[in-house]
Amino acid sequence: MTDKTLLVGDVGGTNARFALARMVDGKPVLEHHDSFPAETYPTFLEGVAAFVDGCEVKPTGGVIAVAGPVTDGEIDLTNSPWRVSEAELQTLGLKPVRLINDFEALAWGAPVVPDDMLAKVGGPDEGEPNEAIAVLGPGTGFGVSALARDDHGHEMALPSEGGHACFAPGDPVEDEILRILRRRYDRVSIERLICGPGLLNMHRALAEIDGRETHIDDPAEITRDALADPRSHCGATLARFCAILGAVAGDVALTMGARGGVYIAGGIAPRILPFLQASPFRERFERKGRFQDYMAAIPTKVIMHKHAALLGSARVAFAEAEG
Repeated sequence: MTDKTLLVGDVGGTNARFALARMVDGKPVLEHHDSFPAETYPTFLEGVAAFVDGCEVKPTGGVIAVAGPVTDGEIDLTNSPWRVSEAELQTLGLKPVRLINDFEALAWGAPVVPDDMLAKVGGPDEGEPNEAIAVLGPGTGFGVSALARDDHGHEMALPSEGGHACFAPGDPVEDEILRILRRRYDRVSIERLICGPGLLNMHRALAEIDGRETHIDDPAEITRDALADPRSHCGATLARFCAILGAVAGDVALTMGARGGVYIAGGIAPRILPFLQASPFRERFERKGRFQDYMAAIPTKVIMHKHAALLGSARVAFAEAEG
């Protein structure tokens, strides 16, 4: 099956990425990359068709990762106006074709990301072999997944909507953040704080706690100012963001039994990597009471590879083609 050329995609709330995939020596290789804002095309099908039309070698099938839960081969993207279905994609000649959750794709992709595209954020170099790994991270939203593994080489991805679990405060300041956000949302999920729009929610809540005004209305401005001056109000916001991200990552590791490692994905972490490494992230990750030693043995790494979800989609696509 190594001669097959398959379509792989990664469609989030903001951007759509596509590539052609081949298997070389048992590993997925990506070619003919393209990326564009989701708003470029009115419908998802038009975006895929435009990519396929531009390919000299036409894919015969594929797997596309999408940001949200897939139900009966269809998805209404959580943070995008696009609707997607496998039946529509088959009209382009893609058979078989599958839609999977974007963080499910990242769970498949994380183990095959080259070591030089992973950045350490604390803990040992490697986790326990054949133990589960967890993948999570903030971008337009907040995704969570895991990859269950056993001693016989079997693997199974576990997609989830863990980003919509309830936010759990870790100190009195976070108690106040939760109280403030409850006025707006009633139920405050992790994603209300740990994602791009969530960063703005947090900044405004911290300003209210401090009794000061803020006129910032763009999360990118918070990140930019924080990196320029970590001691600024924006720096305090980003530090709190990293701390809560660490606490959430630790909760996911406990929930999934992710002794093989925790991988931070999404668009934000790579852009703030030095800040994240110097932040309270790892301290909050390990601060799990009686399970402190358990947590200390779990490595945390940031996925720097821009196409990790495409690698995961390729693994699924070729497994499907060979099945």
